Amino acid sequence: MEQQLSENIRLNQVGYYPNAPKMAVVVGEMEDGEFYVKTPDLQETVYTGQLTATKAGEFSNRPTRVADFSNYKEPGSYVLVIPGIGHSYEFEIDRDVHKDVAAASIKGFYYQRMSTDLPEQYAGKWARAAGHPDNEVLIHPSAVSTQRPAGSVISAPRGWYDAGDYNKYIVNSGISMGTLLSAYEDFPGFYKNLELNIPESGNNVPDILDEALWNLRWMMAMQDPEDGGVYNKLTNPSFEGMIMPAEASKPRYVVQKGTAATLDFAAVMAQASRIFSNYESEFPGLADSALVAAVKAWSWAQRNPNVDYDQNAMNKQFKPEVSTGGYGDKDYSDEFIWAAAELYVTTKQDTYYNEVNMLPDNKMPLPSWPQVRLLGYYTLNRFSSELTPAAQKDLPEIQKRLVSFADELIDGADTRTYRTVMGKTEGDYIWGSSSVAANQGIVLIQAYQLTDNKKYLKAALSNLDYLLGRNATGYSFLTGFGEKSVMKPHHRPSVADGIEEPVPGLLSGGPNARADKQDNCTTYQSSFADEMFTDDDCSYASNEIAINWNAPFVYLAGAIEALQDRAAL
Repeated sequence: MEQQLSENIRLNQVGYYPNAPKMAVVVGEMEDGEFYVKTPDLQETVYTGQLTATKAGEFSNRPTRVADFSNYKEPGSYVLVIPGIGHSYEFEIDRDVHKDVAAASIKGFYYQRMSTDLPEQYAGKWARAAGHPDNEVLIHPSAVSTQRPAGSVISAPRGWYDAGDYNKYIVNSGISMGTLLSAYEDFPGFYKNLELNIPESGNNVPDILDEALWNLRWMMAMQDPEDGGVYNKLTNPSFEGMIMPAEASKPRYVVQKGTAATLDFAAVMAQASRIFSNYESEFPGLADSALVAAVKAWSWAQRNPNVDYDQNAMNKQFKPEVSTGGYGDKDYSDEFIWAAAELYVTTKQDTYYNEVNMLPDNKMPLPSWPQVRLLGYYTLNRFSSELTPAAQKDLPEIQKRLVSFADELIDGADTRTYRTVMGKTEGDYIWGSSSVAANQGIVLIQAYQLTDNKKYLKAALSNLDYLLGRNATGYSFLTGFGEKSVMKPHHRPSVADGIEEPVPGLLSGGPNARADKQDNCTTYQSSFADEMFTDDDCSYASNEIAINWNAPFVYLAGAIEALQDRAAL
């Protein structure tokens, strides 16, 4: 029996740092007893440990035990063996063990590029022809202005495909860009040396910034130069079929401006201006242009503080009807906080800070596309030594709340079935739950940066373990990593390209407690919240990919890699 590979041994299928916690969870009935860490050929036992007592899973009540082999620190390749159960997937113990994962999750954005060929030199077997030049985009009747009547044509190329579909959404680009740019600002030394093999590799600019710039250039074209407002999205009226990008040819539109899109745009442009001001010789004028765009967008939002993007209402009034992702939001207090924080830090002008209530309540909402408040707090904290008295007065409270939120997240993790921060309640298992795990990790890394207390970094690492296999499904949710990783994501190029393996470096949405009711996919095997997942491309409610899920994964994996020496992992 020991010779059998068992999917019931759940662990980080990529591996572990020598001095970091190392745990696996074994699911199913078994005898009390020992576990063994062995060489992959099963010939040599390098560590023997004792399984914990049985504990029922929080959602399924399945019996589980934990194998903790944190004390084994020798670099190498190993498997975990449980007598009567079998052996685990192979894993590594090593320094830099997540470096390839961190790089691939950024390279995932390269594979989402539009308006350009992806040649084999950079894309390998996933090379493809350009799709969506977007140099002849129509102004939708909902988006007209004096200079741009309905049906007039603008050019807005580049950008990333937002998810498994072929459209571009400013709101979702907002949090994705803010998270990627924050990863760079927090750990510039790590990203300076991280080569991704993209067309821009080898210039004097970190590849993560080169990749972000592909999307930034598109975002800049989404601002109406006349009034500063920003269109909600660039889209087909309806979703394309499961075809390759170059085969998709429906007309493309920019649709109605909105307050959320305009403020997200303002925040990203202000942050980008700050970053790219250090690369003036490589990108002359870019930082200035981005700041001008941010200021114009802010002014529009102040004049239009409550413009909803309500797709149903829009479709009653204008044709063609649009049925692609809405990203509709009705509360803009968080977008105002984020945009104000970025503009304030970039310009050092108190007016931006003072025009917004930065602490409207006691809440610390986990970032998501409709809730971006904490991105503003992260930035204020990042530049704490440069703040004027206007912001200094609030900083202790913001920092206290961040650490308190981190403590809330950690509470109980060491007694939960999978020993992860992720999964405290069913509420963690929403559409895109993988991004919940990753964004929780970012909060914990912020707390570590503030306190230097290693418990926060170890807790963040538990969520990376979750995403790479130590979870109730047993899947590694990042394509291309782990022996049991997602193979059939809801992602048009991965479905249509005829290649067995999906495009690598993309993060699947993960378990969603209501997925079966949202997409009517028939291959779900379980109704428990933490198991409601199916590796099937029909499952857009549990197995789609999206840039706003990949971005926090980039931050989490990169931050832990960057901090491993400081934390002696």
